[in-house]
Amino acid sequence: MYRLPDIEEPFDFPNNFQTSPEGLLAVGGNLHPDTLLAAYSRGIFPWFNRNDPILWWHPDPRLVLFPKDVHVSKNMHSLIKQQHYKITINSAFDAVLTACAATREQKRPDTWLLPPLVSALKTLHQKGYAHSVEIWTHAGTLVGGLYGVALGQVFFGESMFHLEPNTSKLALITLCKILAKNDYRVLDCQVDSAHLRSMGAQTIPRKRFLELLQAGETQLKQPGRLKISG
Repeated sequence: MYRLPDIEEPFDFPNNFQTSPEGLLAVGGNLHPDTLLAAYSRGIFPWFNRNDPILWWHPDPRLVLFPKDVHVSKNMHSLIKQQHYKITINSAFDAVLTACAATREQKRPDTWLLPPLVSALKTLHQKGYAHSVEIWTHAGTLVGGLYGVALGQVFFGESMFHLEPNTSKLALITLCKILAKNDYRVLDCQVDSAHLRSMGAQTIPRKRFLELLQAGETQLKQPGRLKISG
């Protein structure tokens, strides 16, 4: 495990990955937007509790979802056909962050989605790296969504929320369809989850995940080519 410098300037991460058995790579550093881009481009993500130092993770194995493999159940097919909801892209990024943080706060008061990280993510959104999917009622109430960071041909999923049944699933299915149309190689889901597995996610070895990152040109640190409309 590495101890990162306590500085305000952005920095890069070591080339080799020596993690704890749980996948903890490093402690400390900062949440500068360029630091986050350096982390994501190497498959590293921050995840920590309110009173912890910043913790950086790179688990092995890694949970991923290949966009074309997303599982759409009969219930979700029916929900999509009924068009109960309006779906938008990048129309309410700040509101999605707020909703994700509030949902996590209800479940765990020590949620990691804290103001410094929220501020950095908003900057990445303004620069074209971070994106959101929003699910609305036709009356205009935000009831589900997700957000993540796109680099090259890889989308790093971060968090999702739902205020009505299946709306986070609807956001994920929508995202996967968009990613597939735009030739994205993989949606990173980070850590194992029974819910995401039910949607088609699978675990792969870290070595394979790093190969996908390289093939997806994440090392270029260019905003993902997410050509989408609301």
